Amino acid sequence: NSPGGLTLISDIIWKEVELAKKEKPLVVSFSSLAASAGYHISCPADSIVAEPLTLTGSIGVFAIIPNTQKFFDNKLGITFDRVTTGKYSDFISGVRPLSTFEKQILEKQVDTVYSRFINNVSSGRKMSVDDVDKIGQGRIWSGIQAKELGLVDELGGLNKAIQIAADLSEINNYRIVEYPEIRDPFEVFFESLYDDAAMGTFNSETKKLIEYYSKTLDLIKGKEVYSRLPFEIELY
Repeated sequence: NSPGGLTLISDIIWKEVELAKKEKPLVVSFSSLAASAGYHISCPADSIVAEPLTLTGSIGVFAIIPNTQKFFDNKLGITFDRVTTGKYSDFISGVRPLSTFEKQILEKQVDTVYSRFINNVSSGRKMSVDDVDKIGQGRIWSGIQAKELGLVDELGGLNKAIQIAADLSEINNYRIVEYPEIRDPFEVFFESLYDDAAMGTFNSETKKLIEYYSKTLDLIKGKEVYSRLPFEIELY
């Protein structure tokens, strides 16, 4: 259940998944969201199970570099002076516009990562690279559409995936252990009361400001190439 994330981390997980597949049958179960790097780490599986409405795919890569120069200067009165050892020592500083050459460098990195992404999906799903590219490019599919396109194998939930894993392992008798362990309901209840009381001290506007501030910090900190959904999803 993931919108994706940093490409470096997804590459590391993808490699570990590949190694695990050599030792045992590998089955992946999608919950409500399996997008971009979330799909990337799943594509080597022997079988992928998705819910009918799972947001699936988003096989794409992007890089977003915020330019906060005017924000700091106009809003906060903060300016930046820099001393560098080379012309591009402060590349992706986030406090000045990118030059045309720097944009070209970043675009090349994005293209390289995307090429590796679709090649890995091609290998894992036994599809041609061109076919993966046609349904990639950041497009999002439902679980039903993803099954028709060959991105998933079965429709169903976690129990369906467990049954497939048992069949592939030729195991008839097995038990399921769930983690994390179920907590004491009274403990959860009293914690929720405390949380409600704490949040009651903030009005709705303050909550929004904190939310916007947190998301802005995430953008400013981002200096790498991402394979993830380029937006946030909130379910109510």
